[in-house]
Amino acid sequence: MGILEKISDIEKEIAKTQKNKATEYHLGLLKAKLAKYRSQLLEPSKKGEKGEGFDVLKSGDARIALIGFPSVGKSTLLSTLTKTESEAANYEFTTLTCIPGVIEYKGANIQLLDLPGIIEGAAQGKGRGRQVIAVARTADLVLMMLDATKPNVHRELLEYELESVGLRLNKRKPNIYFKIKKGGGVSFNSTCPMTRCNEKMVQTILHSFKIFNAEVLFREDCTEDEFIDVVSGNRIYLPCIYVYNKIDQISIEEVDRLARQPFSVVVSCNMHLNLDYLLEVLWEHLMLIRVYTKKPGAPPDFDDGLILRRGVSVEHVCHAIHRTLADQFKYALVWGTSTKYSPQRVGISHIMQDEDVIQVVKK
Repeated sequence: MGILEKISDIEKEIAKTQKNKATEYHLGLLKAKLAKYRSQLLEPSKKGEKGEGFDVLKSGDARIALIGFPSVGKSTLLSTLTKTESEAANYEFTTLTCIPGVIEYKGANIQLLDLPGIIEGAAQGKGRGRQVIAVARTADLVLMMLDATKPNVHRELLEYELESVGLRLNKRKPNIYFKIKKGGGVSFNSTCPMTRCNEKMVQTILHSFKIFNAEVLFREDCTEDEFIDVVSGNRIYLPCIYVYNKIDQISIEEVDRLARQPFSVVVSCNMHLNLDYLLEVLWEHLMLIRVYTKKPGAPPDFDDGLILRRGVSVEHVCHAIHRTLADQFKYALVWGTSTKYSPQRVGISHIMQDEDVIQVVKK
């Protein structure tokens, strides 16, 4: 019996088991087994064997994976936003490999990957689905293309395929401390009242993973699924934006309804509608900031800014300029919104904000 049959058997059993107090531990055990088999499916069978994927070099300041069903307008969006031409036609599976393009926006180079269309059962490897999802795991953000003229079932199917391979979209990592020990059994603690999961459930899940000695601390009220994610340890938490294409073919009321959903943007690639707002949303979700440098006695260099992630300190800026600069750092002068007055003399741990100007003084 292969892994795929085992997975489908467990999924069938979960579907037909009623959820109540008597069956919750049985369901927890099934979910843990399912997570274990799915992670086995993801990893290459033999050690040293390379997993399949599209060989695309990671370049630019951030990477976006463009995912969607065949024929929803992924290639058209790539051709519109970037200088790369991706073949677009009226039949499904026009794109058969991964085509990278670069969006130039606010001085940043953002790599956009046009991936082949995903079909149902992609997580099991149908239609090159596994390679597509392997590339999505390396991205900083997932851009999910959906057809506004079709019902919302596409979105649910895509979410299910990505969830089943360990991608968690628009979710935070559960605040659970988990460490495997050499001995002493399972020690369980929580800093908040537990309503969704309990000690017996935690022990059941750990035993199914063949873990008998561990330390577990719940800092928030999490479900058993979230705890299984923590124990598996191979989950990737990514922001995701749902882009509804072909809005020129539906009513204005429907456009309004779709646009008001969380993490959703409505566009039309053929008529070039709302694409500038899509770029703004991408910039916001990628959490990129621009920092400009300034030499003493010279105006700031606004042409060539440093593109960094939100929440970076002066130390990160020093490393971005030159790797030895942080060791010779004395203090920095910063102009911008992160300071109380301009220029302000700051230390190496000062947090920078978008469009700040920095002048580093060496020892």
